Amino acid sequence: MNTTSLATVKAQLSAFVDSVHGTHERVVITRNGEPAAVLISPDDLESLEETIAILSDPEAMAEITEAREAIAQGNTVALSQVKRRSA
Repeated sequence: MNTTSLATVKAQLSAFVDSVHGTHERVVITRNGEPAAVLISPDDLESLEETIAILSDPEAMAEITEAREAIAQGNTVALSQVKRRSA
């Protein structure tokens, strides 16, 4: 994660946008030495929003918990069996 001042971002915005888009590394933008904003790629924002949606959905979280418990207990199906069932 890169941290830089607002003045630097203003002067080199295009370069920062290219970097964020290409590397998916966040840029923390500071104002008066304090974090004020974060520049991230659209793909990373979408991923974060999807994660938040899942984590805030009690039904989805219950399904995830149930699946983890099943895996821990060895209640799994081999990929080859799944492929045969769906064929």
